[in-house]
Amino acid sequence: MDLVRLFIKRISYNQSQNDAFVLIMHELESDLKLPIVIGAFEAQSIALELEKNIIPPRPLTHDLFKIFADAFHIKVKRVVIYKLEEGIFYSNMLCIQNGEERTIDARTSDAIALALRFNAPIYTYRDIVQKAGIYIPLLNEENQNPVSPSLDDIEEENDGTRNRYSKYSLTELKKMLNDCIENEDYEIAAHIRDEISKRNSTF
Repeated sequence: MDLVRLFIKRISYNQSQNDAFVLIMHELESDLKLPIVIGAFEAQSIALELEKNIIPPRPLTHDLFKIFADAFHIKVKRVVIYKLEEGIFYSNMLCIQNGEERTIDARTSDAIALALRFNAPIYTYRDIVQKAGIYIPLLNEENQNPVSPSLDDIEEENDGTRNRYSKYSLTELKKMLNDCIENEDYEIAAHIRDEISKRNSTF
């Protein structure tokens, strides 16, 4: 399977879930974006490293890891998001010490935060982008698809015993996905995307 490189597009606040953010990763060749839900701490850590000019008074956990790794001559060469399963992204880091390489599993948000500190590239497999990537239009593009049903209908349904999107058809799900993207509600978009991917894989 082909590896494709990802770049951080932006971090958005998740309006439907407290203390959660959505990290938007961009694959340039396909122009698809990969929304990844992350926690508030990881979002802060990534944002601070992106800014560069903001230095916390004491090192964050990811900064401490970088200091520790530098002390023992460990480098992170690359991060790979290698699997998507039930809406969860799985990642690993390829590390090198004294010429010896080792692959270490890590949470995707942690792996990305560390990749930034080591200036390491971030990759995923092309089939993951094709399966989970979404097209986020520019702000001046109009959404031509009618919306049915509304996002309010989606948010009101929160039954933990079943998938709340299972009653909608593929056509309805795709319309809802477009509406979520237009409203920058990427967390709900990610869940709808997972439901669409799950149905496509059964055919």
